Amino acid sequence: MRLRTLLFVILAMCVAVPGWTGDTRLELWGDRPAVGSTRVALDPRDPARRRLGRLTFMGGVHLTGTDPAFGGFSALAVAGDRVTLLNDGGNLMRFRLHADGRVSEAQFAALPGGPGTGWRKRDRDSEALAVDPAHGTMWVGFERANEVWRYSPDLTRSEAFARPPAMRRWASNGGAETLVRRRDGSFLAIEEERPGRRRWREGLVWRRDPTVAPRAAFAFRYQPPAGYDPADAVELPDGRLLVLQRWFGVPLRFASILSVVERDAIRPGATVRGREIARLAAPLIHDNFEGVAVSVEQGRTVVWLVSDDNQTRFERTLLLKFRLD
Repeated sequence: MRLRTLLFVILAMCVAVPGWTGDTRLELWGDRPAVGSTRVALDPRDPARRRLGRLTFMGGVHLTGTDPAFGGFSALAVAGDRVTLLNDGGNLMRFRLHADGRVSEAQFAALPGGPGTGWRKRDRDSEALAVDPAHGTMWVGFERANEVWRYSPDLTRSEAFARPPAMRRWASNGGAETLVRRRDGSFLAIEEERPGRRRWREGLVWRRDPTVAPRAAFAFRYQPPAGYDPADAVELPDGRLLVLQRWFGVPLRFASILSVVERDAIRPGATVRGREIARLAAPLIHDNFEGVAVSVEQGRTVVWLVSDDNQTRFERTLLLKFRLD
């Protein structure tokens, strides 16, 4: 085909074929993302305030990024001064957080596989993260698909996945929001919403890796505070469960409650309620907190919270640090 004819054919196709009107392509990290941080106070009216229920505020930062894929962080893991954030598009950001709030050594990656084709954001609606501290293996809970995937520590491959039978009846946009790997090797998940807005949410426990043995060992009912939805959970060093719950109001108002659940309370068929230890709401700093993690510093338990800005300019990515007293 002559060059003139080829150019005419290409031009005709551009005119005749309409633009893509389907789902927006999933945002992926660019070549050189930039990340900034600004320190924030627990109480903007009283920057010296440190107490929040059973917690002591140790500091916090407002994270910002120039990349279109930045934000939307729904889960996190912390080891020492190393922080891993997972957003609801299958993107991870790892960095070092200094005592003065500075961020350095930022690294970026995308999950190597997941539900669907990966073209649409809903294919990578990653909302929950669990990490094996000994080996670095990661498990991710995907909402909408209600699947659990396991990834190698270096994030070069997906090792296994499953759609546990009991999770198939969970809502597509209110499902696997919470995933916990416990020290005894068992796993726990709690759905975010229940059809009909019932007060309780279904919780599931697996004796071992759900990607290997997807049939849950037993189910229980978790009852969050009225008006709140479970957003994430983590196991405390003493074996209790720390649950993060979120309330949303119009227009763009948020509040969060942290509750502790005794380990023995989680058993087959039980209805489980937590004991509130802290509440974040106006006029204190507040946002759409969706991720909670725990680390240990000098023998003290440290609680971390991250907020999901939904990749909008109306919300913020906040990373807060507390000591559990």
